[in-house]
Amino acid sequence: MKQKILLLIAICTIGCLQSRAADIEPGNPGKSINEVAGNIYDGDSKKALREVTVTAYSANKKEKFVITDEFGRFEFDELKTGIYKLVFEKEGYRKVIREKVSVKTDETFQMRIEMIEADGFDLMPSPFQFFDTK
Repeated sequence: MKQKILLLIAICTIGCLQSRAADIEPGNPGKSINEVAGNIYDGDSKKALREVTVTAYSANKKEKFVITDEFGRFEFDELKTGIYKLVFEKEGYRKVIREKVSVKTDETFQMRIEMIEADGFDLMPSPFQFFDTK
């Protein structure tokens, strides 16, 4: 009777480990792949941009943000499965928005973003200009 119980426990343990192994990233035990990663570059010089703030929004709700490293790399890990909007911002550069970024379980979404330097100022119409439409 004791041997049957031990055999049953061993079979259950092996079954649990096998089902869990499908959810684990190879070479990184305990972590499933569910991330968005990439590199950000200057659009003109093609040099990596550091200290770019990358914000992930899900249904207009801010989920997470990260800041690029010295090589322009960023990585969101453990995002919930779904559709995201990613916003890339750095002082002196135009904001870049990527809509409909799909995050799926056990997949990595790789991106390459080029940012363009912002002009010294943006021209906007004056609120004091009126046009006669007649």
